[in-house]
Amino acid sequence: MTGPSETSGPSEQTEPKEATQAVLGSLFREEWPRLIGAALRITGDLQAAEDVAAETLVAALDRWPLTGLPDRPGAWLMTVCRNRALNVLRANTRARRAQESITAAALADHGVMTEPIPDDRLRLIVLCCHRLLSLDAQVALTLRMIGGLTTAEIGRGFHLPPATIAQRIVRAKRMLKEHGVNFADDDLDPRGRLPSVLDVIYLIFNEGYLATAGDSLVRGELAFEAYCLACLLTELTPAEAEPWALRALISFQVSRWATRTDDDGELLTLDVQDRSKWNTQLIGDGVLALERARSGGERGSLLLQAELAACHATAPDFGATDWSTIVGLYDELAAIQDTPVVALNRAVAIAMRDGPAAGIALLDDLTGDETLCDSHRVWSIRADLHGRMGNTCAAIADYDQAMLRVTNDAERRHLAAARRRLAGDSRERQEGDHAAR
Repeated sequence: MTGPSETSGPSEQTEPKEATQAVLGSLFREEWPRLIGAALRITGDLQAAEDVAAETLVAALDRWPLTGLPDRPGAWLMTVCRNRALNVLRANTRARRAQESITAAALADHGVMTEPIPDDRLRLIVLCCHRLLSLDAQVALTLRMIGGLTTAEIGRGFHLPPATIAQRIVRAKRMLKEHGVNFADDDLDPRGRLPSVLDVIYLIFNEGYLATAGDSLVRGELAFEAYCLACLLTELTPAEAEPWALRALISFQVSRWATRTDDDGELLTLDVQDRSKWNTQLIGDGVLALERARSGGERGSLLLQAELAACHATAPDFGATDWSTIVGLYDELAAIQDTPVVALNRAVAIAMRDGPAAGIALLDDLTGDETLCDSHRVWSIRADLHGRMGNTCAAIADYDQAMLRVTNDAERRHLAAARRRLAGDSRERQEGDHAAR
């Protein structure tokens, strides 16, 4: 079968450059990993494959405004990408000596790839999460190769200079090349590296959902990229339960994205968010994914976290939240993942079920924990609970401790506003007492 050539004719209507750029932009995220996979299968080199994919997109941006959009833009991109990759292969002396080992299909078929595209996307995910690489390198390489993010975009997400991200990616590519990691190797089985793949996507989502530092509370490009990767992973490993659990967790959390901050970007807590603006389609996707995850039988960490998120996402209002079920889920989670962070969240749930004093008693044991000593969360939660109990002085002292530790500017503003309200209410009460006397 002959695919479209690089000189395919234009559509009936010649598109202006702006429209062409818009179309190419929408194709970019979907086609990028496919182009990488096609070029990598031919060149055998991750850097060369990335260069070929980038050149293909530039060629489209140059040509389409003049010739019009092809009838099948994705197929056009794939054909040009493969032709360019073959040119790179022929021009490289070392690659030319190894050309006989390239499959006949890779050389003869210049059309749309004959192997299922999802297989190549899966191989890229698994390749990026190779055990040779550190977790930081896996994350950076995954975002670059699968998400198509630039080093500047990845750097913004993790608050690092683009040069640092670029170095990580270059080192990761070099290590994979030096160790002869083969993109087409049958040993690249996703099930063997599934824990690492899940960890990377989970970490990407966490950073997007609540940025470690910076002025913005969230990093939308990272959170939604993680959601897309989780969806892709469930499509590629449909029989595995944990990818479905991760997809459910992210779906529920992302469903309330639009209500997590106000128009000025200031933090809105769960109790004041407008639930009518929550994304019901994502909640529905989370419910279905959670059912698939439960069918696996094992109640692991990701499944329990997804069920916790479901409790919040499906409650009609904050007052209807089933805190007893949430406490029970945290009890389960603590039994298999006994960490200070789980203990902290469990203390919050107990405070909501049994009253703030019950939560304070548990939090007192966590303030000296080494894992949490540099975190503002335990102190901000204590401050809120002390405030609810009317212990204003203790609450203000806790807010001061939290503000010493917080690194995200949006959270710092939220804590400062809460402290001001508490101090203001205290002064008003004192003035009222004086007036009454």
